[in-house]
Amino acid sequence: MRVSTPALLHRPLHLLRAAGLVLALLALTSTASHAQTWLVSTDAYIRLGVMDKFGQLGNYSARFVVTNQTNGKEYILVKEIEKGQNGIDVIFPSLASEADYFKSESGEAANGVPGRYVWECQVGGKKVVGGRFTFPEVANDVTVIDKRK
Repeated sequence: MRVSTPALLHRPLHLLRAAGLVLALLALTSTASHAQTWLVSTDAYIRLGVMDKFGQLGNYSARFVVTNQTNGKEYILVKEIEKGQNGIDVIFPSLASEADYFKSESGEAANGVPGRYVWECQVGGKKVVGGRFTFPEVANDVTVIDKRK
């Protein structure tokens, strides 16, 4: 013999469950409206490179020297170039967390301070290439988007 529950009892039970779910969702939602928050960062980098165009040297050591013309500080990075590789590109300033990075004689890591710089690459103690560049001042604009009406 089957026991059945009257259909009239199921409906209030479903309504109570639905009302409980709605109340739980309302309790979990935030009543205050917050402005959207953004994080922003801007960094300037310069890529420097050297290449033995015809691969005549084989293995060689490239010594990059970057000088800040404002304060005269020199930052140096030495890279070993394998035969067949011919050349290399490096990024100034490089992150101090990298194995090789631009640093001063005292070990201070280079940073991208706005200003004028000169650079050169030395191979075998002689300057083979060089140039100059300017780091611009960088700024960030943040727009606040307000959700309140």
